[in-house]
Amino acid sequence: MTIKVGDKLPEATFKELTDDGPADRTTSDVFSGKKVVVFAVPGAYTPTCNALHVPNFLGHLDALKEKGVDMVACIAVNDMFVLHEWAKSTDALGKILFLSDGNGDFTKAIGLEFDASANGLGIRSQRYAMLVDDGVVKVLNVEDVPKTVEASSAENILSAL
Repeated sequence: MTIKVGDKLPEATFKELTDDGPADRTTSDVFSGKKVVVFAVPGAYTPTCNALHVPNFLGHLDALKEKGVDMVACIAVNDMFVLHEWAKSTDALGKILFLSDGNGDFTKAIGLEFDASANGLGIRSQRYAMLVDDGVVKVLNVEDVPKTVEASSAENILSAL
């Protein structure tokens, strides 16, 4: 079943590469008591994710924070090492929290996975953006066409704030 507006996020553990090495970040760690904008991508360094989605949110960080957002996070079904390098290469390190859902456990739990095995990519996340307030989904925008950043854009999240 796909998560919907009004649902509480399921408990999951993400991985993040920090200055001190690998670290676990639970759903509670990331979302409890905070207003968080999350955007998910099918894969780090993929053309749309790299050229459009991350830059779109980077360009709107200040506006999101002015509207009361505490944090912006990016989730991908990639390992934490790839996400850390991707954050560095996009100049997003320290600005956007990159959370590895390496096995897709969180993505599957919210029902937003898709099978990209035909392209050699395995199970991946659909492209979406959501506004989460204290662990509860307030806005959920899922792309119908994975190669676009329209419904899941920072502008659409901003308009909902």
